[in-house]
Amino acid sequence: MTGEPVALDLINTLGASPDGPVDHLTTVDALRAWLRAQAHRLPQPGAALNDADLAAVLDLREIVGTVVDHARRGAEPPAPALRALSGADRLAPPYRTLSWEDGQIAVSVGRAGDYRSTLVATLAGAAIDLLSGPIASVRGCEGPGCRMLFLPAHPRRRWCSPELCGNRVRVARYYQRHKS
Repeated sequence: MTGEPVALDLINTLGASPDGPVDHLTTVDALRAWLRAQAHRLPQPGAALNDADLAAVLDLREIVGTVVDHARRGAEPPAPALRALSGADRLAPPYRTLSWEDGQIAVSVGRAGDYRSTLVATLAGAAIDLLSGPIASVRGCEGPGCRMLFLPAHPRRRWCSPELCGNRVRVARYYQRHKS
């Protein structure tokens, strides 16, 4: 997780390592840990998560990944994927609540529905926001073997993480320059 928009963080749960692809959401416990890390952005489970919750998130991750991949390249995403993403967003309709905070009206947005529907709809809504906004700016990491996506805050950003992929590239360049 790199702190990117939540839709990209969901896609980035499929990563890469020197040993090959890595899926960070293979178990209910892994999903629970990811949700805790996303607590400031996603609804938290009130009850125990189960395999159906994990399956729903994994299905949505595949759909979001497909649509984002096509949209980034300027290609038309498959119609079934667009319908599925739209349908996921409708699982738990959003509503707004007004309150009075610090001398002014504050608006908060919630979603009506059971936990799985709320979670999937929130993730789908985040993907739709990304797709209807800065999707053209989303980049893939230039680190060797890295498949992470990011939304650069600076136009010269090239890596998902300067500390990881950026450092690997710099070390490799240094090694090449100083090799005998």
